[in-house]
Amino acid sequence: MLKILVPVDGSECALRALQTAIAMAGQHGNNAELHLLNAPVPILSGHARMFLNKQDVQKYYDEEGEKALADARQAAEQAGVPFVTAVQAGPSAQTIAAYARMHQCAHIVMGTRGLSALPGILLGSVASKVIHLADVPVTLVK
Repeated sequence: MLKILVPVDGSECALRALQTAIAMAGQHGNNAELHLLNAPVPILSGHARMFLNKQDVQKYYDEEGEKALADARQAAEQAGVPFVTAVQAGPSAQTIAAYARMHQCAHIVMGTRGLSALPGILLGSVASKVIHLADVPVTLVK
């Protein structure tokens, strides 16, 4: 089975990447599966750890991740492509590359820019790092 990883942050660019991944999956008939991953950057500073327990933080990541994944989930369902979703907090590029390895994804399809505060960067820093860290082909969608 061809497993295609699509990092999703809720941005339009990520949804365009998902459409590319859906088309790629369609070329493999019923022998493809999408992995929709939301990889938020950890929010905990030293001070926040004093007031929040791990369960509350994980609940926050899960809730925000589900919001970011909602449109992607709907698009995959409408396309009829099998998919799984995951939310894993951590350094985004490293988390994406590690997820691809752990789940034996054969390809990563991602947007060039997400919901970053730096819209002027030509190629997003996360996309650039994933290219260097991943062991599988990475397709970037503008």
